[in-house]
Amino acid sequence: MPPDYTQRLVVLAHPQAGRGQVGRHLPSVLEALGPADPLLLPATTRADALRVVAAAVAADARGVIAVGGDGTAHLALQAVAGTPVPLGLVPLGTGNDLADAVGVPKDPAASARAILADLASGRTTTIDAVRIERDEPSPGAESWYAAILSVGFDSAVNARANRMRWPRGPRRYDLAILAELARLRTYRLTLRLDDTTTVETPALLAAIGNTRSYGGGMRMCPAADPTDGLLDVTVVEPVSRLELIRVKPRLYSGTHVDHPAVRTYRAARIHADAPGAAVFADGEPAGALPLALTAVRGAVRLLGATGQPSS
Repeated sequence: MPPDYTQRLVVLAHPQAGRGQVGRHLPSVLEALGPADPLLLPATTRADALRVVAAAVAADARGVIAVGGDGTAHLALQAVAGTPVPLGLVPLGTGNDLADAVGVPKDPAASARAILADLASGRTTTIDAVRIERDEPSPGAESWYAAILSVGFDSAVNARANRMRWPRGPRRYDLAILAELARLRTYRLTLRLDDTTTVETPALLAAIGNTRSYGGGMRMCPAADPTDGLLDVTVVEPVSRLELIRVKPRLYSGTHVDHPAVRTYRAARIHADAPGAAVFADGEPAGALPLALTAVRGAVRLLGATGQPSS
């Protein structure tokens, strides 16, 4: 008989996430959440996670707690977005950009205490999420993201790193960056903004953000606000390899938007296409372009968050 998730606080965790941090901290997180009687979901694969979280939300769970990084939060988001079931974040991944953007305490125990406090008071904080729709709808074609959808160079690096089996850890991404720099591609990007403005330009990459950062703190969309009902777009037009390397460090302060090759836009609904470009949302593969992206106001209710960036 399947578990009864009705009014249970359920926890989604991948023990290997965050280079094993989740596995090391999970017992203490569950202990900290103990007064709320948390139930650890039985999920060992991505498909398992999507299935069991959806079942818990459909059964009116009290809340879903994602223990890990942006990837774990992204999985939970697919079930909770657009529902009254709240989402709590315990940041233990290699990248915790969503948690940082919405004011979740960086310490796992502190984030668990903040979740418990909100449960006790009945308080939640609402943020927007982005609905992804495909030009040719099919079962399961609609999905969601909460941070940034990336197109082009950065996504190509992510895709290459995911295919690599050696080396492990951050070094793999360094090598993936070098490989993609060696074959640096320019894409023909087309953006239709709110069905009123069309942007057509060659581009190395584009980021469409509900929040400001990805990749562990790179502020690709530094002015993005997950409560304004709008998406912030940052486009990097073609530059040399050397110039791209020079601009990259400026992502951490957000000053790259002042570079002459960078363009920014803002809209509530965006239709995006760039033939041949890789696409990732919240650091996870997002299929293929073209895609229609809509900022849905108040689509997610958060536990243990302030709604404002932590730093």
